[in-house]
Amino acid sequence: MTASSAENRERIGQLFKLNYQWLCARVRSRMDCPHSAEDIAAETFARVLTMPDPAAFREPRALLSTIAQRLMYEGWRRRDLSRAYLQAMQNIPELLHPSPEEQLMLIESLMAIDQLLDGLTSQAKTVFILNQIEGLPYSRICEQLGISLGTVHTYMTQALRCCYQVFES
Repeated sequence: MTASSAENRERIGQLFKLNYQWLCARVRSRMDCPHSAEDIAAETFARVLTMPDPAAFREPRALLSTIAQRLMYEGWRRRDLSRAYLQAMQNIPELLHPSPEEQLMLIESLMAIDQLLDGLTSQAKTVFILNQIEGLPYSRICEQLGISLGTVHTYMTQALRCCYQVFES
């Protein structure tokens, strides 16, 4: 371990000692489960460990709050996607239900798509999913969502731009 790596770990250790309980309390106030709050706080510090220079943080609590908030949003989005998936599964005959492993892979794929399209409006995401996953042509999407063909083109352009940005990085 290099001196700078040891110093970084020491700084993060200090950051943890000074802020872990505070962060747990802050997250707990926004969540129902105290154990989930502790998990979010621990994951927040794990993400801080991957950052290059913890000494550069001018406002550590603001950084910790931002990371924790993003982790909470990711959890809520995963939960909402899982619920939507399970609700959709109720409409499919039981014989056609995927195995538990396939269900997990499907939910993870949905999460990846959702993360890929992060920043788009929910309607733009819907347009992308209707076209790319359900295979609907633009004209049917217009009818189903009550939007113009130009709007569908705009949303698809935005969604595809998000996809290309991921592949370029």
